[in-house]
Amino acid sequence: MNKLLLLLSLSLAGQAGAATLTVWNHFTGADEVAWIQAQAAAFGKATGHKVNIVSLPLDQIPDKLIQSAPRGQGPDLVVTLPQDRLGQLAASGVVEPLDRYVTSRTDLDKTAVQAMTYQGKLFGLPMFAESVALVYNKKLVPQVPANWNDFVALAQKNTGNGRFGFMMDVGNAYASYGIFSAYGSYIFKNNGGTLNTRDIGITNAGALKAVSLLNDLRYRYGLVPEGVSSQVAKSAFVDGRLAMVLTGPWDVGDFRKAGIDYGIANLPTPPGATSKWSPFVGVQGVVLNAYGKNKAAAAQFARTLVTSTSQVSFNKAGGRIPVSLAARTQLKTDPNVAGFGRAISAGTPMPNVPQMGAIWGPWDNAVAQSVQRPKPDFAAILRDAQKAIQSGVK
Repeated sequence: MNKLLLLLSLSLAGQAGAATLTVWNHFTGADEVAWIQAQAAAFGKATGHKVNIVSLPLDQIPDKLIQSAPRGQGPDLVVTLPQDRLGQLAASGVVEPLDRYVTSRTDLDKTAVQAMTYQGKLFGLPMFAESVALVYNKKLVPQVPANWNDFVALAQKNTGNGRFGFMMDVGNAYASYGIFSAYGSYIFKNNGGTLNTRDIGITNAGALKAVSLLNDLRYRYGLVPEGVSSQVAKSAFVDGRLAMVLTGPWDVGDFRKAGIDYGIANLPTPPGATSKWSPFVGVQGVVLNAYGKNKAAAAQFARTLVTSTSQVSFNKAGGRIPVSLAARTQLKTDPNVAGFGRAISAGTPMPNVPQMGAIWGPWDNAVAQSVQRPKPDFAAILRDAQKAIQSGVK
């Protein structure tokens, strides 16, 4: 739908009766706050509906929504919520399925749509996403090799005399997930869009290969010294001493400030993997209060926020990676949008079921243990983690 038709449809809808919408929002950056206020004003002018933006801390919104919505005290819309709380909100009945309000999803990144889908229903309109990707210093690495062996050789060539070829937090389960996925490991088995929380795949053959490769990055290839955290890697890249780092869009602002000429690529397919590298993708989307009295108007406003025009202006305001494919095309000269956009499209949504809360502690601990010394008993480490996870899920 072009902009003229969108404004016309909004204007016609507004003639049916004006509503006052309350929108909870957690943006804190001045430019993003101004953006959401401008969107509300433009929507009000086009439709006659009034939109009140209420600012709340992100970590308070999910619980506050669960408590207040059934009493009729919640918002009409929340902009935005991360998908890791979506399952809990859907199970509690406080968020409205959006399938009947959304006639087309073709412009939205499929990974992002999947992240906001719970038990086959769309419970949120995705607005922006993030994942890790391989950020490289073009002064040291003109182009990232597509082949794993060539990638390792190039990293080793750039290692020595105070310089490093590649770094990542190898003990971090979130950052490492793309390698697990490439080898066929998974958190919960995905059966046609529904996650089976009883089928946990962190002890299968693929998981063993993944932790072994992470161990190799440190002890066999000699690329990631002990004690390297995400902060250590970031500092080395900012200083110009690191050629390639696995990180996310949250760090690129500092890379720009440091004057690093960088590019962004997907990590090459690990050796012997059955699939390509597929990192975890975090998505935030707009959700509708199931108890709201102005659902149609709230859904109209939600749709305006994910149009390509709105997504481009939102990116300009805060640098978030849009989920609108048309917006990405318009922003294709932005290395962050182009690079992280490719990683997001190739990625796997973080599970949005409540049982994910039982995963992080044991799994993160297992990955960390797997890289503390050369070739530990990977199978035993992962079995212990799985037992703890299964107990937590129950």
